[in-house]
Order: sequence, then C-alpha cells, then structure tokens
Amino acid sequence: MASSALIQPRCTLHQIRSPGRPEPSRASFAAAAAANEAATSPCISARAWAGARASSSASVASAARTTTSAPRSRTASVAHMWRQVQGSNDWDGLLQPLHPVVRDEVARYGELVGACYKVLDVDPSSARYMCCNHAKERVLEEAGVAGAGYEVTRYIYATPDVAVAGGPSTSGRGRASWVGYVAVSTDEMTRRLGRCDVLVSLRGTVTQAEWAANLMSALEPALLDTRPDVKVEAGFLNLYTSSPGGGGGMGSCRDQLLREVSRVIKSFSKDRPREDMSVTLAGHSMGSALAMLLGYDLSQLGLNRDVSGRRVPVTVFSFGGPRVGNAAFKDRCDELGVKVLRVANVRDPVTMLPGAIFNEGTRGFLNSWAAGDRYTHVGVELALDFLSLRDLGSVHDLGAYVSSIKGEGGGKVSKSDNAATDSRGAAVLAKKAMQFVGSQRAAAFAWPEAVLGIGGVVQSLGLI
Repeated sequence: MASSALIQPRCTLHQIRSPGRPEPSRASFAAAAAANEAATSPCISARAWAGARASSSASVASAARTTTSAPRSRTASVAHMWRQVQGSNDWDGLLQPLHPVVRDEVARYGELVGACYKVLDVDPSSARYMCCNHAKERVLEEAGVAGAGYEVTRYIYATPDVAVAGGPSTSGRGRASWVGYVAVSTDEMTRRLGRCDVLVSLRGTVTQAEWAANLMSALEPALLDTRPDVKVEAGFLNLYTSSPGGGGGMGSCRDQLLREVSRVIKSFSKDRPREDMSVTLAGHSMGSALAMLLGYDLSQLGLNRDVSGRRVPVTVFSFGGPRVGNAAFKDRCDELGVKVLRVANVRDPVTMLPGAIFNEGTRGFLNSWAAGDRYTHVGVELALDFLSLRDLGSVHDLGAYVSSIKGEGGGKVSKSDNAATDSRGAAVLAKKAMQFVGSQRAAAFAWPEAVLGIGGVVQSLGLI
C-alpha cells in the first residue's frame, strides 16, 4: 500500500447511466486540470477561463455540447446566473470544468448543511439530547456561519417509527430528533443572489433509530400522490412521514416542512410580488434523501407556487446522498421539474446504496427480472474523488466534501480544521453503524443489505 495518505481530488461530470463510473482518459485529465487551475485563480479573467474551458472541451467530448450558458468568469455575479446555478439547464457546461460561481455556491450550501452537525446536542445524558443547542435567532452564528445571510424561520424534527435495542433513552421510538432548519435569505443576501432563497438544510444519520430506518431498504409505493408506480425506500419514507408518539401537534417531518416552506413562499410573494424566488433543499446523506422526497412532494402538490400562481423553481443539492426511489420516481421528478445536483465522492459507499445490484445500470435478464423495483439515481452527478488513508471514514464526511469542492482545482484534499469540526458525519458513518449492528439481534438485522454495503466499502476503497 502506498505510503501517501492523500489522493489527488478529481471533479468530473457524469450523467447517471451506470453504477460504474468510467475513468476519463489521461489526456482529458490534463486538459481539465488546466481549466480548473484557471477557474480557481483569484485573478481569473473571462478570457482566461473561457480559453481554459475551450482546451478542456477539445479533449473531453461531453464538454463540447453547445449551451446557452451564463458568464464564465469569477467576476460573474451569482445574481446574473442564479437560474443556471439552480439547474435550469441541468448545469450543462458548468461542471467540467467546474464554474467558479457554481463551485462557490455548492460549497456554501454544503457549509449551511454542516451547521446542523455543529449545533446538535449528541450527549445522551443531556436534557436537550438530539435537539439544537441554540435558539433560531443565534443558531447560524453559533455554528460559525454568522455571515451566511439567512434567517432561520423554523426547526425541523423527524421521528423514525422503528424499534431498536437499548431502551427509551437510545431507541428513538416515538422521540423526535432535530434534523435541520428552514431559513430565508436576508434582504442583503437576496440582493446578492438575485432572488429570495428559501433554504431547507438537513443533516445525515446520527441516532440508532435513524440507522435502523436507513436499513429498511425495500422499495414501497410513495403514496404521496396518485402514482402507484412511484416507489421509494421504506426507511426514508418512514423518517419523512412518521409522527411523534403521543401526539403533541408537531406532526411528521413532512407536515412540518410542507407547512413552513409553503408559508414562507406565500408570505414573501405577497409582500414582494415582483421579486424572484427559489427553493433550495440541501442535505447530507440521509438528509439528502429527505430533501429529495420534499422536492418531489412540494412540486407534485403544487406548493412551490406563489400567491399569483407562478412556479418557484425547486433545486436539491445532495452531498453524499444515497439512491431514494425507483425509475418511476426519477421520471416523476424530471416531469415535475425538480432539479437535482448530486455531489458524490466516487469512493463513498453511501452513494452506491441502496440498490447495489438492482439499479439504473442493471442490464440483461436481471433488468427484466427486477422490473420496476430497480433503484435509480435522480439528476446530474458532480463526481469528486478523495480519500485519506489516515481516516477512511472521511470518504463520507461532509467537511471533506466541502474541502474537496473548494480545492478541486489542484490542491490535495486533507482533513482541514473545518472538516475536523464536521467530523460527526464521518464518526456517525463508522462508529454509530458498528454500535447499532452490535446492539441488534441477527434476526432483526437486514443482513443482505449489510453484506452489499460491506462489499461497497471494500470496492470503493480500491481493495478489490
């Protein structure tokens, strides 16, 4: 094994057609690297960036497509290209090489999701266990993103309806856990972005009950509209739709999100009917699955419309997200206009699950046998490649994702201070999973999915 603990990051675009991610040619790497170096220069000019991209396009066929793209310099304002950043053209021509404005915006949303981990109380002995440690007015400041330019309007809780070993203090059955927040851009940020941005930020798996729900990998009808062919993972649907035991009026994660997002849209559009607006759903791991379900749900219910009936675009930024539903779910999301940018580390096993065998890349007799029960990724993938041999769990760490995005133009990915602060994501992936597995009886554990998951980890690390 090589002594180096770091691997050079790669950032490429793949349309989702195969579970295997084909490696670009060595020539395409060289051209893309030149373009990325130009893209990350603090003194970049429009001519330099365009020239670098033209060089890359000559070597990378997928970057040669024509596009009605936005300005191509770092000086280009997000306000002038916000629709493209939100995926109006499916990020065509903006990902290879990665446009500086897109890179900055994706990293910014990643940091806003990272805030969820920083303020979560994970001490089981605390009276605020699995709640946010701070009030809405100060939470972003306490999370280290005081200048984010958003005002939090509501906290969001999820309640997995599953039973795990350990008693009521650790089981999570009937207990609501804080999973994120809804926020709206301030007046100053709205001017900078060119529109009012309604943000939903959702964290990944932390509790044993959430892990148990994640392992419910069977596809079942979503039942969020009248399409019985649309199926999603049972565990994610459980997290999204289950309500706390004993009532209390909080409602399910779904109820809270639909109610608050639609309220903010109506309120803002009533006060400022002529201003543009967007809905951005950002999540890490399990949070990205919940964001995907919410994007689908909002759009099919028509709740992403302002008081005048004008459609508000819905975009999902998924960091290390798993597959969520079948091909019919993907098709329905496309039909509804839900835009999804999946930021995925090619070595992250979570992005390969569920559906390690039956997925969008399945061919031959297996394809016909699986019929409508094949898991299928939604949207466009922005593929990263990073791995620290000193910390294998970092392949799924949100901090490492953000660091890789920021430094993908040439620097090596390392466990920065920011990544270390967000290390709960990586710790959850490894430590919590093993704790959960050890606490369950073998008969209650979804062993087929576990075997496939272990195989995915081994394969993603390049050990086989």
